[in-house]
Amino acid sequence: MERQQLAQCPYDRSHLIRVSRLPYHLVKCQRNNPQVARTLATCPFNATHRVPRAELQSHVASCPNKFQLDLPNGTAMKQTEVPTTWQPPPCQEDWEA
Repeated sequence: MERQQLAQCPYDRSHLIRVSRLPYHLVKCQRNNPQVARTLATCPFNATHRVPRAELQSHVASCPNKFQLDLPNGTAMKQTEVPTTWQPPPCQEDWEA
């Protein structure tokens, strides 16, 4: 059987968890460690990345799960540039005609 990767829990450094079980463990450990949970922030690109709030911006800039979003018209939008509201494309149908 292949060895599974282990990850260290950000809430309790003595916990080593299989990567496949990490999301479930984080929910449980966050509930059991509310003092530590208040000091950590969740990465917007990967919910299993929990980093100290002061380091969140530097983590977001260098996160390996960060990706660039390609738009249909061929332009690219960086993930940090989130549109404020969604505007529907102009309708090509004329129901009166």
